Amino acid sequence: MLLKGQQFYERQIAEKSHWLLFWVVCVLLILGYQTRHFALDASAESLLLENDSSLEYFREVSERYGSQEFLVLTFTPNGPLFGAESLGALTALRNELRELPRVASVVTVMDVPLLANPPVPMAQLVANIKTLETPEVDVALAKTELANSPLYVNLLLNLDANTTALQINFPIDQAKADLLSVRTELRQQVANLPKNGAAKQLALIDQLIFQHNRNVADFLHQDIETIRGIIATYRGQGELHLGGVPMIADDIVRFVKNDLILFGSGVFLLIVLTLAVIFRQLRWVVLPLVCASAVVLAMLGLLGWWRWPVTVISSNFISLLLILTLSMNIHMIVRYRELLRRNPAWDQRQLVVTTVRLIAIPCVYMALTTAVAFLSLISSGIRPVINFGWMMTVGILVAFVMTFVLFPALLMLIGKHRQSGEVEGGGPVPLMLANFTLRNGRLIILLGVAIAGFTLIGISRLIVENSFIDYFDEETEIYQGMTVIDQRLGGTTPLEVIVAFGDQTIPPAVSVASPEMAPNSADTDLPAETVDDFSDDFSDEFVDEDFLTMDGDGIGSFEDDFVGIDDPDKYWYTTDKVERIKKLHRYLDELPQTGKVLSLATMMEIAEEFNDGVPLTNIQLALLYTVVPQEFRAIVVDPYVSVADNQARLSVRILDSREGLQRDMLLKQIERDAVELLGFAPGEVRLTGMMVLYNNMLQSLFQSQILTLGGVFFGIMLMFLILFRSLKLALIAMVPNLLAAMLVLGMMGWLGIPLDIMTITIASITIGIAVDNTIHYIVRFKAEFAHDGNYVEALKRSHNSIGKAIFYTSVTIIMGFSILALSNFKPTIYFGLLTAFAMGVALLGALTLLPKLIVIFKPFSVVKLTRPNIC
Repeated sequence: MLLKGQQFYERQIAEKSHWLLFWVVCVLLILGYQTRHFALDASAESLLLENDSSLEYFREVSERYGSQEFLVLTFTPNGPLFGAESLGALTALRNELRELPRVASVVTVMDVPLLANPPVPMAQLVANIKTLETPEVDVALAKTELANSPLYVNLLLNLDANTTALQINFPIDQAKADLLSVRTELRQQVANLPKNGAAKQLALIDQLIFQHNRNVADFLHQDIETIRGIIATYRGQGELHLGGVPMIADDIVRFVKNDLILFGSGVFLLIVLTLAVIFRQLRWVVLPLVCASAVVLAMLGLLGWWRWPVTVISSNFISLLLILTLSMNIHMIVRYRELLRRNPAWDQRQLVVTTVRLIAIPCVYMALTTAVAFLSLISSGIRPVINFGWMMTVGILVAFVMTFVLFPALLMLIGKHRQSGEVEGGGPVPLMLANFTLRNGRLIILLGVAIAGFTLIGISRLIVENSFIDYFDEETEIYQGMTVIDQRLGGTTPLEVIVAFGDQTIPPAVSVASPEMAPNSADTDLPAETVDDFSDDFSDEFVDEDFLTMDGDGIGSFEDDFVGIDDPDKYWYTTDKVERIKKLHRYLDELPQTGKVLSLATMMEIAEEFNDGVPLTNIQLALLYTVVPQEFRAIVVDPYVSVADNQARLSVRILDSREGLQRDMLLKQIERDAVELLGFAPGEVRLTGMMVLYNNMLQSLFQSQILTLGGVFFGIMLMFLILFRSLKLALIAMVPNLLAAMLVLGMMGWLGIPLDIMTITIASITIGIAVDNTIHYIVRFKAEFAHDGNYVEALKRSHNSIGKAIFYTSVTIIMGFSILALSNFKPTIYFGLLTAFAMGVALLGALTLLPKLIVIFKPFSVVKLTRPNIC
């Protein structure tokens, strides 16, 4: 069956190459039309751990407290911030931003309530609230209040009072929340009843979410560009920087798009130059480029057809596909030229068919082992890494098909040209490495052992700490904006701390105009002792003339606000809860890694200033809740308390640029100290937010790296056993590849380069690509050894033939990856330089360590054969 398939294929190549070319073009036209659906995705979901239980909790908390996406625009005016000119510019800028159709609101120091302008008793607070835009406002008092307010300082105004922030809020994406909720339900249905038809609905919902994310990202990009245009008109007024999580996502997409175009083109041109230098003939430049371009076009079409977005991790897939396709093409070119040199009388049909026949087996195993390396990424548990593994596996299949269909068909059509054959000799570098290997065997082994030791120590030093700021070059706008926000305005990375107070029912609404109407045990589900305490507090407050009268006329207005308000939520606010929140707030605020902390304790601190610094009692808390205006309550209460869920929320921003910040250690410390130092019950304090989700993903990388490398090792070992049918030879073949992959991890450890979602793929990619050299070398060595049974001569002949192809492909790969170092996106830089370094090590290993191990362990049986002419 296989023989018939081979004969059919060779007949199509030899006799119907024009028809093969026609059908390839038709397929490429169809796929080219589908490229219109090709998309990039840099949403938060693309950076998170697959099936992370914390993700659902994060979404639940976000929905409960009304979290929405926002941008932060920092403004440091040329003159005094509270001068008329600066405030005028700030107001004009805010007004322009508010006019944007998809901006829900813009919050600035001009808009927030001023409570002490001038200071008044609490009873007069409602009538006294002003903003900086109120005509009778005292700007000097406003500056003092804003600069010292626990609510506004380091949020809208820095400590030096010379930089302010504009918070640009976008509407809550309720449509996405609804889609995510439906998807969660469908996933549960599929898990419980996989044959109930929910799978098709789930696929549809996934498609709707993908399209929704794409539309939102497009709108967001337009808004950011418009905002940048508005900012540009105010550059003369001072220093302005734009930042925020949505901008991070948008800038990542922008950088990735630029890298796809720029570095895809750069790798393409580099390939042209490399092929021209190596082969010095037009046909050996054009044919590989046509083939590689067809592979990229086909993959773009397939990704668009399947609505499979490219993420940060898979953003370099074009460069990888170009390099992998070129590698196969170079091996085919070198073998064809070798046959043409040795058999100049053969016609083109015999040359092409024989080339394909001789190169097919090693290329099949080369494709399979590379695919195994990428498939190992599906064990990472990180959705974008999993998708990258599948994406490259499909890409390798497409590259293999194009190499063995399009390339030989084109080669048949352009015909034979005797001058296109290679010259005798393997080139100076392969021959030099052959002589070095034969003369310095002991040195090579010692170096290998030393490198292994160096690698193991480096791997033990690997870290997974990383931050969004570290992703960008210092000259980029996003880096500068995030740095200003981080260092002057309270931090960048959000952390949510949720406190659950246990089961407790809120009493029904009552009116307490008199002591007799205070709640009692018959009217409420509260324990009797709680009601008694409440009644005692109530009685105490009504005999506390200092509190009730304040300035002599406060009791009437204060009591009037309280009487008749049927809102049971006010009874939730008790001194016990407030004190526990304040204790946790103080603890978080004192941590050196944290910036701005906001919670119910923030409002309590403001309220206590009106009570001579004395903590409020239960009745005062209930009164305070009642008299606080709704617009102010929406700022200082609603985002930090969920009465229905008996929860409080503390919003913390982490100083992401702080040197030595260890996120995982910090999160564990907070959870531990909440129990051991602050007295909370285990599980009563729970952490969530983007910092937790991102940290979960980072912490999974160590295990993921072990799983992926284990999967690669097992898969490739299996392939080697099938191909070589020798355990000894399979183990020998693995040594240089593992050494190259592990060395790059060791170098990362020594240089302090963190393991992240980009660098986790390098080891697997290194093994996947480097193993190609091993397969080709061993297959050729085995064939050369069969001629005379002499290991040394077989080594020389192998370096003289396949060694040249390995050198050409490796140099091209190294140069292709090195060009990525010109990116502004640091993960791309690390990916390019580290992979190039690993490929250089793999090249040296394939042409020094591997042949030396073969010579030492002698894995081949001595069976002398007559040397065929075609070799």
